[in-house]
Amino acid sequence: MNVSNWFCCYQGKESKTLFSSGQKIKRFEPNQYYFNALRDNPMSSSINKQLLNLNLSGNLAPEIGNLSHLQILDFMWNKINGTIPKEIGNIKTLKLLLLNGNELTGDLPEELGHLPVLDRIQIDENHITGSIPLSFANLNSTRHFQLDNNNFSGNSIPESYGNMPKLLKLSLRNCNLQGPIPDFSRISHLTYLDLSFNQLNESIPTNKLSDNITTMLEGNPVCLNNNSLVQFCGPEGDNNKNGGSIVVCPSQGCPPPYEYNVDCFCAAPLVVHYRLKSPGFSDFHAYVREFESFLTNGLTIHTNQLFIEHFAWEEGRLRMNLKVFPEYIGNGSFHMFSTSEVSRIGDLFRQWDIPDNELFGPYELLDFILLDLYRDVIIPSSSSGISKGALVGIILGAIVCAVTLSAIVSILILRVRLRDYRALSRRRNESRIMIKVDGVRSFDYKEMALATNNFSESAQIGEGGYGKVYKGHLPDGTVVAIKRAQDGSLQGEREFLTEIELLSRLHHRNLVSLIGYCDEEGEQMLVYEYMPNGTLRDHLSAYSKEPLSFSLRLKIALGSAKGLLYLHTEANPPIFHRDVKASNILLDSRYTAKVADFGLSRLAPVPDTEGNVPGHVSTVVKGTPGYLDPEYFLTRNLTDKSDVYSLGVVLLELLTGRPPIFHGENIIRQVNMAYNSGGISLVVDKRIESYPTECAEKFLALALKCCKDTPDERPKMSEVARELEYICSMLPESDTKGHDYVITSDSSGTIFSSEPSSSVIKTPFISGDVSGSDLVSGSIPTIKPR
Repeated sequence: MNVSNWFCCYQGKESKTLFSSGQKIKRFEPNQYYFNALRDNPMSSSINKQLLNLNLSGNLAPEIGNLSHLQILDFMWNKINGTIPKEIGNIKTLKLLLLNGNELTGDLPEELGHLPVLDRIQIDENHITGSIPLSFANLNSTRHFQLDNNNFSGNSIPESYGNMPKLLKLSLRNCNLQGPIPDFSRISHLTYLDLSFNQLNESIPTNKLSDNITTMLEGNPVCLNNNSLVQFCGPEGDNNKNGGSIVVCPSQGCPPPYEYNVDCFCAAPLVVHYRLKSPGFSDFHAYVREFESFLTNGLTIHTNQLFIEHFAWEEGRLRMNLKVFPEYIGNGSFHMFSTSEVSRIGDLFRQWDIPDNELFGPYELLDFILLDLYRDVIIPSSSSGISKGALVGIILGAIVCAVTLSAIVSILILRVRLRDYRALSRRRNESRIMIKVDGVRSFDYKEMALATNNFSESAQIGEGGYGKVYKGHLPDGTVVAIKRAQDGSLQGEREFLTEIELLSRLHHRNLVSLIGYCDEEGEQMLVYEYMPNGTLRDHLSAYSKEPLSFSLRLKIALGSAKGLLYLHTEANPPIFHRDVKASNILLDSRYTAKVADFGLSRLAPVPDTEGNVPGHVSTVVKGTPGYLDPEYFLTRNLTDKSDVYSLGVVLLELLTGRPPIFHGENIIRQVNMAYNSGGISLVVDKRIESYPTECAEKFLALALKCCKDTPDERPKMSEVARELEYICSMLPESDTKGHDYVITSDSSGTIFSSEPSSSVIKTPFISGDVSGSDLVSGSIPTIKPR
C-alpha cells in the first residue's frame, strides 16, 4: 500500500523504524510518538496536520521539512520536546505554525523567518531561549505573532519588527525582553500589542503608541512613575477574581442605561449569555485574548467592542456573560447600535453563523438581551408652516375624536368577541377531552414552570430551530428534557396534537422517548427523556475528556442504524428522519445511542389506491450542510437512502473524530484520499488507543458505501444494520466488556447485540430484499432492531 504521500503520526509500544524515500528516519523510544515526514507529492498540497491536545511526546524530526506542500502544522498543547527543526523553513506553503503549549527548548531557527505565506505563528508557552530572530521581520504575510511565556536571553525587540506590513496582533508577554519599544505606528493594521511583564525600561515616546491599538505594558519598569503611560500600564482581566476584565474609567460614570465600554466612552451594549459546550482547556485566563479575537472576528467587530463581564465553569462547560458595545464614531456623548446592526449581530448568535473553533469547540446561545433603549420606537419630529400651538391643538383634537370613536367601536367588538370566545373555549375544552393522547402525559403550564424553576437560565441546556431546551425535574424525581416552542414554531392545536399522537406510537430503545406534552396558555412543549451524556458530536470533539473507544463507537453506530431502521420499516406510518447528524444522536447514562429530533421528519410514501408505493417524497430541502444527500439536494426527492447517506457521514465522524466539514474540506473526499494513500491507520481517530484492523477496514468500507453519490449504489438501512452487527461480532470479547455487549448465536450465525443479556430477543427480524448484498462475505446475521 502506498504510504509515501502522507505525514504520519504513530503511537507504539515498541521501538520502530520508519522509512521515507528509502532512507531511515529518526527512531523513537517506546511509548513516544513518531513524527515521520514522507516523500513529497502533489497530493500533500491539501494536507493539514492538526494533532493538538493529544498528549504527544518526542522530538520533531528534521525530515518534516520534506513536506513542501504542507499548509497547517498544528501540534498545540502536547508534550513535544527538543528543538524546533530549522527544516520547517523549507515548507514555503506553510500558513499556520502552531506549536504553543509544549516543552520545546533551544533557539528559534532563523529559517522560520523565510516563510513567505505564513499567516499565524504561535510558539508561546514553551521553554525557548536565545534571541528573537531578526529574520522574523521578513514575515510580510504574518498577521498573528505570539511568543508569550518563553525565556529569551534578555535581548531587545528588533526595531525592524515595526515594519511587518500585515501584522494585526503581536504578543510578546513575559519573554524577559529589555530595551526600547520599536515604533509600531507604521503598521496600519495593528490592533493588539501585548508587551506586558518584561524588563522594558527605556523611555517610550507616546506618539509611537497609537490610540487605535490595544496596548499592554503592565509589569515593565518603564511603567513606574511614568504618568504619560498610565493608560497602557493598568491592570488586566487576570486580576479579577470573578473572571471578568477590569476596566479603569473616570469616576463620574455614564447615565443609565449607558455604561463605559472597554475604551471608556458611554455606550449602550447588547448583553449576551453564552456557553462553550466542550472547550479544550481548563484555565480560561490563558485564552481570554484568543477568545476575544475569535469571537470579534466572527462578529466582524473590533476587540475593544467586546467585554467579558463574567465567566464560570459548569460541569466542563464554560458559561459567560458578554457585553457587545457599538463602535466609537468620534461624535456625540453616547453611542448606540443601529437597528440593522442589532439584527445582524443577533442573527449571527442565534443562527450559529459564528464558525466553530477547534480550541473553543461548539457553543450555545443562552440569551440575547436588548436594553429598553433599543426597544423604544423614536418618532422623528417634523415641521410645517403651521404654528406650534395650532399644530398641537389640531393633534389633540384629532386624538380626542379618534379615541372616542375607537372606544365605542371597541366596546361593541369586545362584547361580540367575548361571547364568541366563551363558546370557543367550551368547544376547545370538549376537544381536549376527546383528543386525549394515550401513552403520554398531558402536563399543564404550572408543572412545566415548576420543573424548570420558571424556565430559568440555569435550567437551559440548549437551543435549536424549534426553540429552547430545558432540563426539568418532575415531582416523582424523573429528569426530563423540555423543548419549548418559540413563536415561529407554534402549530395549530389540532395539528400539534396530531403530531403528539404520531410520536407517542414510536417506541424503540434507540429513539429518544416522548414522555408528554404541554399545550396550554399559548405554549407548546414536548417532554422527552433526559440524556445525561449529551450528543455524539460533543464526545467526538477534540477536547472531550474521555475519548470513545473503538468498540463503544461501533455500539453507537449500530444503535443509530437500528433506530433509523425502525423509523423506516416499523413506524406506522413509516418516517424518513431527514436530519441525521452527530448532534441529533444522544447518549444515555450507558452510552446507548438514541436518535433524536423528529421536528424535520417527513412521513414516508404510502400505497395509493392500487397498492403502488412511490419511491420518494417530494419536499422542500431541509437538513444540515455536510450531511445532505446530494441527490436529495438536487432533486428534492427524499428517500430512505437519504438517511443512509447522512448516517454514512456520521459513521465517518465516528471513525475519524472529524466533523463533516473541517476547514472547508469535505470529510468524504479527505477520507478517500487518506485511505488510498496510506491505509486505515491514516484515517482512524488518533485518540483511539487500539482497534482490530479488519473491523476498522470493514467499518470504513461500509461508511463510504453509504456515502455514494447515487442512491442505488447505497445499501438499505437494513443492510447497514446487518453489516454493523457482523463487524461487532468480529470484535475480541475483551473489547466488548463494560459496554453491555452480548454475543449470542442462532441458526443464522453470530449476532452482536447491544442489549443486556437479560433482554436479548431471540426472535429474528427478517427484513425485505437483502439478497445479493456484497457488504458481508459469508452468512449475514439477522437483525435485532429492539
